[in-house]
Amino acid sequence: MSKSSRSLAFCAYVLVLVGALYVLLAHRRDAFAVYHAKQALTIALAALLAPVAWAISAWLLLWIPLAGPVIGASLFALLIAAYIGLVAGWVAGMVYALQGKARPVPLVGRWAVRLPPTPIAGPEPVAKPIEGGTTIDA
Repeated sequence: MSKSSRSLAFCAYVLVLVGALYVLLAHRRDAFAVYHAKQALTIALAALLAPVAWAISAWLLLWIPLAGPVIGASLFALLIAAYIGLVAGWVAGMVYALQGKARPVPLVGRWAVRLPPTPIAGPEPVAKPIEGGTTIDA
């Protein structure tokens, strides 16, 4: 594992959303850095979507008399637990990136692995002539 790959992977975590997008867009050919950039992006998106999900569910629960506000407020503890898990995954991702390991981070690492691969721009396939005058793609 080259030092530049580890630096790019670490940069994806430290610069949160901007670093992950930079690695995904500018360094698509570096598989190790892209792996960690996907995980960093997943952590950032989960950190953005968790309070939105809590706010929507708490608002819906407010319509239940008496018990709804209590349940909605207690769901806030679940939001705090999610953020603790995301911070643990963020720190673990930085450590894995510096160590040169491609391991999934806790909480969201398995989701990040499922993200589609980034397309790598390369040379177009060349059509090879075959017998009979027709061509096939290589």
